[in-house]
Amino acid sequence: MTTLKKRQFSALRNSHSNSGQKVKPSHRFSNSFISRRGFLRRGVAVGAGVAVGGLLVNKASAAGGLTVGDAALLRFPAALEILEADFWIQYNELAGVQDGEVSGGSGIPVYTKALEQLDSDMAVYVHDNTDDEITHHQFLNAYLVANGAEPANLDNFRTLMGSTATGVNRDLIGKRLTNLTKLTLDTSWWTRYRDDSHNPDLNPDFVFPQAVPTLAVGQHTAIPRTDADLKHKDFIQAMANTAGFHFPTIEQGGNSLYPSLAQRATSAEVLRILISIGPTETMHFQTWSDKAGNAPPLTAVDPVTGVSVTFPDLNSPPFGGESYQPI
Repeated sequence: MTTLKKRQFSALRNSHSNSGQKVKPSHRFSNSFISRRGFLRRGVAVGAGVAVGGLLVNKASAAGGLTVGDAALLRFPAALEILEADFWIQYNELAGVQDGEVSGGSGIPVYTKALEQLDSDMAVYVHDNTDDEITHHQFLNAYLVANGAEPANLDNFRTLMGSTATGVNRDLIGKRLTNLTKLTLDTSWWTRYRDDSHNPDLNPDFVFPQAVPTLAVGQHTAIPRTDADLKHKDFIQAMANTAGFHFPTIEQGGNSLYPSLAQRATSAEVLRILISIGPTETMHFQTWSDKAGNAPPLTAVDPVTGVSVTFPDLNSPPFGGESYQPI
């Protein structure tokens, strides 16, 4: 664990001890994958800690120091980060790195291999994004409690089944917050951030084309629902491709969420927290936009629902070229 992380979470634990409430410490960093994980770890995971590392101790003695509005500005993204973490924990169980930081699953080799078609280090990236989102909601909730405010808690909503395939965390079956097996995805972000002729701020009514139109219709699974889904090679890749486009669809929300909330903060510390975490979400989105562009073109039919999905070649018309080529 870095010195910065040690200070940050030591402060977190101390502040919660003072408030009489306990918060689970963040997962420890391992020494594995240091070279490849440098981008997400140093540039993303630590991003929030750089700006807010010492805040918890400073505010712990001022219980109730937050205004109702500033507390709400932190509680709302804390709830969303809990939802994000739930997405990512499921992905990490099946295709990420299971270790002391993010544990619980044992992986599905054929699904992991399909995701590696998008990037050979997908397991590491999935792991690090998962760890980031866990860290975000833990820090936000810890800061709220340390200042006498109610944290975000969605435990009563952990009722969804999720995958029952070999490799998932059996203890969490039926206790998910999110459902990765029935996704309808808006992939217009692919063109929204590449179109030189239209600006969503100047013309909010313009409809940007979908990168994968079939994902915007019907319901699609991004993970194996059961082991039966692993009998169809093309469908395995279609699930991995769907996950690849779901990743940036999740992360794009943080691009605008944190800057929008920051403009309403009255506390300088709350402002610092919001504008520190926000850029990490933007870096996540940029990373996953890159990976999604590597999804191999294919058409597959869901063996359970009969729904078809087609992933186009994003280097061919109407995409490709200087503006629409994959990153």
